[in-house]
Amino acid sequence: MIRAAVVGANGYAGAELVRILSGHPDVELTAITSRQYAGNAFDSIYPALSTVIDLNFIDNDTETISKAADVVFLALPHKASMGMAPALLDAGLRVVDLSADFRFHNQAAYEAHYQPHSCADRLPQAVYGLCEVYGQQVAGADLIGNPGCYPTSVLLPLLPVVKAGLIDPATIIADCKSGVSGAGRGATATTHFCHVNESFKPYKVGGHRHTPEIEEKLSDCAGKPVRITFTPHLVPMTRGMQSSIYATLAPGVDAAQVRSCLEAAYAGRPFVRLLPDGRWPDTLNVKGTNFCDIGWAVDPGTGRLILLSAIDNLVKGAAGQAVQNMNLMVGLTETVGLDAVPFPL
Repeated sequence: MIRAAVVGANGYAGAELVRILSGHPDVELTAITSRQYAGNAFDSIYPALSTVIDLNFIDNDTETISKAADVVFLALPHKASMGMAPALLDAGLRVVDLSADFRFHNQAAYEAHYQPHSCADRLPQAVYGLCEVYGQQVAGADLIGNPGCYPTSVLLPLLPVVKAGLIDPATIIADCKSGVSGAGRGATATTHFCHVNESFKPYKVGGHRHTPEIEEKLSDCAGKPVRITFTPHLVPMTRGMQSSIYATLAPGVDAAQVRSCLEAAYAGRPFVRLLPDGRWPDTLNVKGTNFCDIGWAVDPGTGRLILLSAIDNLVKGAAGQAVQNMNLMVGLTETVGLDAVPFPL
């Protein structure tokens, strides 16, 4: 039995980790932490899990966590994770970090969009945890940089067609929409009910910090620098993420070649569902699951490929993907604990 701890279990991604791990047959959830709620019962913050989770929050003490766990999930804000990860790794634990602190191999790119990195020497050790693409590196790794939700929804449809040379990578536009839970549990004026209800708006236009994360992985795949136009939007729903991605096809490429490319890339991958022609991804169909649904079409008038994806931003975009990474790290089947049946409605 794998002993697991969730650091920052009071946040939305942390609470989702608690939910998923509580039903994992090979995991014993031994510690949940929160500086704000230390000493309080988990179900006092999330009553939905009353009688399911019988744990109290403890403080973020690395020595206590190291004795209680084999695998630690860091569901912390950026910069906080890098302060805890080295001590946990030195104690022999495996770490899955849900912040951006270990997603980049390029220290300068991280620091340009976040803050100075206090343990950059650990970046070469970290594996980017997009399992469908980097699964071989994830297996046996000690430190995982769990991908962001937007990057997951953009990279899964894009990487195979970029690698195959089916599109012009200089023409990529990603138009993405997220539910409000993607902004985290802390309330702001932007996420206040009165400002979200009956509202649909873009934010951080031309400067969202997930852009360099996406560009680093696309550049690695293309073998040359790739720049994209990425615009996120906030929609008045709790969870879910939908991405519409546009790019000019390479000469002579058609929709059948796109399908063959994606089918070859994701054959046997349990959490990527390639939709039949004429069916489009819908956030409702992936709610509460670790699935990424992908559809596509070719606009014959412009020669552009339209790639579409839908994920649950808290599951495949955060906690579910983190558990998928853990499964591969410790040698389990990657679907264990993640086989929730989708709601039909």
